[in-house]
Amino acid sequence: MSGQKIDELMQLWAATLPEGCDPPFANHEHLYATIDDIPQGDVPWQTFSVTYNGPLPTGAMPSWMIREYEVWFRDPRQALLNQYSNPDFADDIDWVPKRIYVQGDKRQYRDFMSGDWAWNEADLLAEDPDLHGAALLTLILGSDKTTVSVATGQNEYYPLYLSNGGVRNNVRRSHRNAITLIGFLAIPKSMYAMLSERHHQNDATFRKFRRELFHTSLRVILDPLRQSMTTYEVLRCADGHYRRVVFSLGPYIADYPKQVLLACTVQGWCARCTAPPDNLDTGPATRRSQQHTEALRDTFDLRTLWDDYGVVGDLKPFTELFPRADIYEMLSPDLLHQVIKGTFKDHLVTWVEEYLVLRHGKTGAAVIMADIDRRIAAAPSFPGLRRFPEGRGFKQWTGDDSKALMKVFLPAIAGHVPPQMVRAIRAFLDFCYLVRRDTLDDGTLEDIDIALSCFHRERTIFEDTGVRLSGISLPRQHSLKHYRRLIQLFASPNGLCSSMMEAKHIIAVKQPYRRSSRHNALGQLLLINQRLDKLAALEVHYTAHHMLDGACPRLPSWMQQDITSLDEQPLSSGTTGRCSNVTSLATFNTELDELTSSDEDEPAIGLGGTEHESEARDEDEELQVRGSGDLDSASMHGLYGRDPLMAECVLSKTAGV
Repeated sequence: MSGQKIDELMQLWAATLPEGCDPPFANHEHLYATIDDIPQGDVPWQTFSVTYNGPLPTGAMPSWMIREYEVWFRDPRQALLNQYSNPDFADDIDWVPKRIYVQGDKRQYRDFMSGDWAWNEADLLAEDPDLHGAALLTLILGSDKTTVSVATGQNEYYPLYLSNGGVRNNVRRSHRNAITLIGFLAIPKSMYAMLSERHHQNDATFRKFRRELFHTSLRVILDPLRQSMTTYEVLRCADGHYRRVVFSLGPYIADYPKQVLLACTVQGWCARCTAPPDNLDTGPATRRSQQHTEALRDTFDLRTLWDDYGVVGDLKPFTELFPRADIYEMLSPDLLHQVIKGTFKDHLVTWVEEYLVLRHGKTGAAVIMADIDRRIAAAPSFPGLRRFPEGRGFKQWTGDDSKALMKVFLPAIAGHVPPQMVRAIRAFLDFCYLVRRDTLDDGTLEDIDIALSCFHRERTIFEDTGVRLSGISLPRQHSLKHYRRLIQLFASPNGLCSSMMEAKHIIAVKQPYRRSSRHNALGQLLLINQRLDKLAALEVHYTAHHMLDGACPRLPSWMQQDITSLDEQPLSSGTTGRCSNVTSLATFNTELDELTSSDEDEPAIGLGGTEHESEARDEDEELQVRGSGDLDSASMHGLYGRDPLMAECVLSKTAGV
């Protein structure tokens, strides 16, 4: 709701109240200032700038070399503490790594802490006697560019998200504030500003700067956590207990281009192994590791590293400055871009269409595709089965579209393509549904291997029919070979899918952008996200203190009856929670005052501001305005101590690359 509409709402509200009664807020500035004064969930925004400091050309310099790139971020440590101490997660956090066995010795994988990665990390911590008994708090990071407006200038943002490994998968996927926006990374695209500079897009120096900008930004943002990765902190946790906690960098959720950027590998190579790009699935390969890459750098020159091992030799990952961090072990599986949209939608569905064109020509293929659309549209209504009344011919696919099409695609193409092609797609669908399970066990892993082997055997039909004359050596399909080990490391891939980042884009970037003025919108996005986090944290705080239980605790003065008469009447039997133990309004208000003042370190702040501010408004009659009145900026600044519309942003650091 815009500020103008908030003002209008307050005026309408004031018109409905009796004389002498005011709405809770004078105007939108009063509302925003009240939200800004909420202490819960407050993690201020900070910024630093990055500039190019490499060798300069003798002639005219491109604009990207002299430009400053601003990176906005919030303290990841404080954001992580807010998650870890959130009482809403008290029953949904695993405090220690675990191994679950069913039916004797059959291992089960579900949440992140049930995988081998957390178990192995705890073993590393146990090697230090000073860390014995400390709990492991794992960071889960994710980043992905998103476009908010295509028609008005291709406005892109590069948000960075943070979660923790203790929270269970169902909580992380259910939009319960287990994923926090902690930064907006810079997007160097000055070469698009002038037509004369577009050739710099493929310039080697610019590409190197773009990679270093990304890794430098992550180093600076995560630097506050480095000390707590070798020494423990005593933290208050979501269940109210205090624990010694050690931080550790964990999985990084990213699609294939970002994984290549993170691992400092060459496009087309696997970011996890050294399989050659022209023969990813059957060629010789060894698992990448930080030690292995360092040995390669010490042995070979940059050209050999690039051509023979797919390593960008003059760039090091941001993880090298953090203890126990190996970027090659941190790359998580990505169901959305590798399996659902990658292999199925971008590869198999496209290959089927290309086969029909090769086999029947464009005209004949159009007739067959129309029949396939008719079959898809004829799918009956059934719970969990989405219908496509217009077939599958829509322009922009989402992950949900691809998952829904999977359920009806196989019978729709049967009879129009060779049986081996149907078997290949069926084997892939078996693999897809197995890896998407919430809970997997050793038997499921064996079934995954069988389905993947069958898919690799049957997919040769696309080579035999001429659809893939150059062979099938695709990084996203190759990533399927690593899923068994990744499930053993990180448990169910459902908890580390980039679809969660896509969903967070809507809440943290796209909806705030629509609320903004579109002009220099980043500052408005920062402030909106900060206020949303405060409101969410305040709701959790009130709920934990039972301040939202039962009926409304206080009635407006003009609605209250004689307290004396109410003392003789119990509250209605329909009330619940704390209110059910109160026999009168006066007694309830007394208990509420005691409840809200019980925590001396955490003064209760309602929608009207702090207690001190309420007294100030009572003493100053000039500030007792009706809903139709306005507070000038000077009065607002004096009342709240600062400009209520300004985000708490400070220029903290300057980094050079």
